[in-house]
Amino acid sequence: MINRYEERTIFTNNLDQYRKYFRDRHVKQIRHYKTPNFRFGDETILDEITITKHIWQLGDKYYKLADKYYGDSRDWWIIARFNTKPTEAHLKVGDELLIPVPVYKLLNYMLG
Repeated sequence: MINRYEERTIFTNNLDQYRKYFRDRHVKQIRHYKTPNFRFGDETILDEITITKHIWQLGDKYYKLADKYYGDSRDWWIIARFNTKPTEAHLKVGDELLIPVPVYKLLNYMLG
C-alpha cells in the first residue's frame, strides 16, 4: 500500500496572522504537509476499477468503510476524496457513496 505521506513536502507555518492559534496551542509554529495534486477526470481509470455502491447509514464512518473494503482504516480519505465529500459531516443518511476497488490501482492512477 502506498503511504500518502511519502515524498510530501512539509511546510512550517509561523505567520503572524496565526499567532492567536499558536498561543492557544502553546506552540510557536505548526508543521503541515503540502496537499498533493490528485487527478480523477480521466475516465480510463474507470475501466480498471470496480465501483461498489454503499448507502450511508446511521453509525457509518469513513474509517469503518475503508477497513471493510480495503482492509485498512487509514485509507478512509480515498473514499472521501473519490466522492468529493471531505468529511462525514458532508453526508446524510441515505446518501450514496461510491467505493472504488481495487484501491492500489486507484492510488497509482491518482498519484500519477
